[in-house]
This record gives sequence, structure tokens and C-alpha cells, in this order.
Amino acid sequence: MTPPVLETDRLILRPHRVQDFADVAALWANPETVRFIQPTVETPEGAWAKLMFHHGHWQAMGFGVWVITERGSGQYLGETGFFVTPRQCDPLLGDAVEASWVLAPEAQGQGIAAEAVLRTHAWADTAGLWPETVCLLDPENTASQKLAAKTGYEFRQKVQYRGGTSLVMARKTGQPGTAA
Repeated sequence: MTPPVLETDRLILRPHRVQDFADVAALWANPETVRFIQPTVETPEGAWAKLMFHHGHWQAMGFGVWVITERGSGQYLGETGFFVTPRQCDPLLGDAVEASWVLAPEAQGQGIAAEAVLRTHAWADTAGLWPETVCLLDPENTASQKLAAKTGYEFRQKVQYRGGTSLVMARKTGQPGTAA
């Protein structure tokens, strides 16, 4: 399967390539990037596993995560999209389709995440592959909570994950978000 390329006024969302490894590794090795996502920065091996996960997810599931690039320069800004993973949280999420987004710190605060996330959700709404998506968020990550709400997500429950509490927010497919 060839993942679609999505565009916005400022961004091009494209599939991951092996050539993205240095950018993926740099993104996930930044403590500011991962502070609300995982307990420690990612090793090069872990970054490679993420890259391969994203590449293979499209092949196995017919959907996945895109690279967010700046339209003019092609600069790698982050990642956004959808995936399924067997998270070991309590209660379990089962086979829920999760939405995700992560931006390099220098790309934050410019509306880039909202632009990218709203575009991927518009694609998902049109594709109609699942009835809803969820996102797992750190309770202290107010910026992502606001973005989730802007995209149409509502609080569903709290779960225990990786030794702490995470928020689960859910969005029915086709639920409107607000303009970026």
C-alpha cells in the first residue's frame, strides 16, 4: 500500500522514508519532545524501531503515521497520524485506533500541530476506516489536550499507564473539529 500524501497551506504530510532516520532520531532524543510522551529520550535503536513501525503499519493496517514537513523547505517538523498498539494500560484500550502527534520544540506554538492533525482527521473521516479514535495524553500536557478538544475529542476515562495516570480522549469519526 502506498500511503497518501496530504497537503495544507503550509505543510506536506508524507510517509516515512529510511532517509528520515536522522530526523526521527533527533526528534525522539530531545528531552523537550518526549517529556509528556515517554519516561526517557529514545535511543538510536528505539528511533529506528519507531521508523520501521511507522513504515510497516501502513503495509499491515492500511493507515499509519505521516511525517510533517514544511511545504517550502521540506524541513522535518514532526509526526502525526493513527496506529494500533497493544498498550499495557489499566483498563486496556483493546484494539482502539489511536491518534498521535509530536512536534519538534522549534515547531511548536505556530499552529502547525493543529493544521496537521485537523488534516489527518479530515482524511480519516473521508476514508471511514473505523468508528472512532482515541488519544492517550499526559494530564499535564494542556497543549495537547486543547488540540484534542479542537479536533473533536472528549474526555472518556483515566487509565494507569507506565506507572502514572493518563487521560483517554475519544472522537467519533466524522465529528467536526474547529478551523486551524
